[in-house]
Amino acid sequence: MLGFGDFWVLFAYAANIIVVIICVVYGIVNWNRGGENSLVEEKDGE
Repeated sequence: MLGFGDFWVLFAYAANIIVVIICVVYGIVNWNRGGENSLVEEKDGE
């Protein structure tokens, strides 16, 4: 099985790659989304 000693090792590697992809996609989607602080700064500027 591609040199992996056990199914669970392959599962751990695959899960790690999937989680990294999910985190990158989440970061790209929310890159410039303002948080609570940006709303406070806009109100202070008025």
